[in-house]
Amino acid sequence: MDDDLTLDHMIELLEDVKGNVDYENCTTLVDDRVLDSFDILSIISSINDEFDVSVPAKDIVPDNFNSAQAMLDMVKRLVDEEG
Repeated sequence: MDDDLTLDHMIELLEDVKGNVDYENCTTLVDDRVLDSFDILSIISSINDEFDVSVPAKDIVPDNFNSAQAMLDMVKRLVDEEG
């Protein structure tokens, strides 16, 4: 599973949810309303399916979704906690 936990893999997942976004460089995806609440729910669903982890309500905060790296860090932490 750790082989799947790469920034490239996370960006691919994000592009499947919402394309035409600079996930490699943008660090204000939520703050600048690039992603809306529906996008976040779609991303959470994709994370659950792709990485077999549940994103708890306490982790659904802008800081965890403002960048692809932040989302990847959250997923890695959740995998470690559930593992």
